[in-house]
Amino acid sequence: MAILLVGGGSRSGKSRHALTLARRYGPRRGFLATAQAFDDEMRERIRKHREERAGEFITVEEPLNLAAAVMRVEGELDVLVVDCLTLWLSNVMLSEKDIDMEAQLDAMAASALPCVLVTNEVGCGIVPENALAREFRDRAGILNQQAMERAVEAYWTIFGAALRLK
Repeated sequence: MAILLVGGGSRSGKSRHALTLARRYGPRRGFLATAQAFDDEMRERIRKHREERAGEFITVEEPLNLAAAVMRVEGELDVLVVDCLTLWLSNVMLSEKDIDMEAQLDAMAASALPCVLVTNEVGCGIVPENALAREFRDRAGILNQQAMERAVEAYWTIFGAALRLK
């Protein structure tokens, strides 16, 4: 049905804006979390994010197969926030599984469930020192472009403000 894309830098207000966009679709809201709690710091981040959504969003956890997660909840929800594409990319790269990320985006775009995709812009800084970080930066840029191609709306967040791009 619709992909809405919300991008920006770290702590720019992306997730907050994505939740605001999702609220306009109806009361049955979902939040697809791509994060994995491998350490105490990440567990605390996840706890705080869940607290922010307290009762307004059903949490779905899926680190790799986003399209399958979307299909599982299609028909049960009015909207799904996917947070975030760059963490998903990291999960895919480290899993070493053959996951066609573009096909996953196509499946989300073809779904009847509106999806608000959150992503980080990581290409505005200095060139990373190591090869894995450079590969991540480059792949994130491509993934973000692919998501933008499928988006019916797109926003850039900075300083807590969202600018509509598309």
